[in-house]
Amino acid sequence: MTVSVNFDKITGRIKPLHGIGNAPLLGTNPKLFPYLKEAGIPYSRLHDTGGRYGGGCFVDINNVFRDFDRDPKDPDSYDFAFTDWLITELVQQGVKPFYRLGTTIENSHRIKAYYIYPPKDKLKWAQICEGIIRHYNEGWASGFYYDIEYWEIWNEPDNEPNIEDNPMWKGTMEEYFELYKVASNYLKDKFPHLKIGGYASCGFYYLSEAVVESANSSTRTGYFIHFFNEFLKFITSEENKSPLDFFSWHSYANPQENIKYAKYARKMLDEYGLYDTETILNEWNPGIQYRSTSKDCANIAAMFCALQKAPVDKAMYYDGQVHTSYGGMFDPVKQDIFKAYYAFYAFNKLYLLSNEIECSSSKEGIYTIAAIDTNTARILISNPTEKEYNLAIQTYTRKKITSVRKHIVDRDKNFEETDENRLTPESIILIEYEFERNEKND
Repeated sequence: MTVSVNFDKITGRIKPLHGIGNAPLLGTNPKLFPYLKEAGIPYSRLHDTGGRYGGGCFVDINNVFRDFDRDPKDPDSYDFAFTDWLITELVQQGVKPFYRLGTTIENSHRIKAYYIYPPKDKLKWAQICEGIIRHYNEGWASGFYYDIEYWEIWNEPDNEPNIEDNPMWKGTMEEYFELYKVASNYLKDKFPHLKIGGYASCGFYYLSEAVVESANSSTRTGYFIHFFNEFLKFITSEENKSPLDFFSWHSYANPQENIKYAKYARKMLDEYGLYDTETILNEWNPGIQYRSTSKDCANIAAMFCALQKAPVDKAMYYDGQVHTSYGGMFDPVKQDIFKAYYAFYAFNKLYLLSNEIECSSSKEGIYTIAAIDTNTARILISNPTEKEYNLAIQTYTRKKITSVRKHIVDRDKNFEETDENRLTPESIILIEYEFERNEKND
């Protein structure tokens, strides 16, 4: 098989697709956090942080503002301690927090639901959110100046069409729309420079035959679509006009399905005149059954390649935590990295170069992406299949190539340098080219 790359044809910018959910928490031991910096993780979405009920102390409104009857203008009403620690650790590693305002999913809600009911006072809820934002961005309440840009209103209110089945929102669709209207307008008025959005949609599985364990009912997946359309209709109506700086959505499908879903989301946003609204896939995972394997690494790299070519502005893999079945990056036993981590590390090598260049594969099912700056170019190739291929690279350029290096991750190797021209099963290869330097280039 042949991968063709044109080093002289820039096609766009490499997007920040290698964000993650949360961080590799080991209690409050940050020993794994430096791996985030090494992989250049751009964003950490803070949702389900610390486990069930937000670990009882992280991020969630009910953890930060424990008594809803208290005064949101009083700094003593807030308990920022653990969230301060987490966000500070992330910022120290160069990771930008993406803050979900709301609560953690309550998968045991049938026994008892605690924090997933609509707020009893929507304006007061928005004022509590204001206090959190001022704490982290304006130094209020002995706070910080972290310039957190993205603030997401709730998570998956569309999770189930029936209230009794919904582990995220014990209210009606209309009640969520009203909460979004009140909170988004209030927060945008207070912080016009920040990005306010939502709603972390459960996604668009209904558009295809993709079936995953978390969304295997056509009635349920049809509700996801209905909720999305009604939400767009509501926030763009004259009487309910509300800002939507970004629309966030989730998918646990394969790359080709996710491209389809991304196109649908963009199409619908544009149809409602929301041309400037970013679309952010902030929960995705190609298969928790592959955790710890090179196939997981290859699947993740394939998703990066696919999303780069799809109408998605940012993406955040679920999840960067250690003690969860969705946490494919870190080994909870050895407290070290899994092979999947190298997909993020390798993609960041392209992200650092900024400029995407023309690159394609002759073989269906093999994913590629390439990037360049003045003197360096890199190609990322993913083979998530069971097949092995002889690899040929066809290059086009007026530049003089001075060196080529290859690193591979497969069943036997963990980002090791190689001189072989083979694409082994369930593998990724990162190829780096250096060009002759001259005064014009430098």
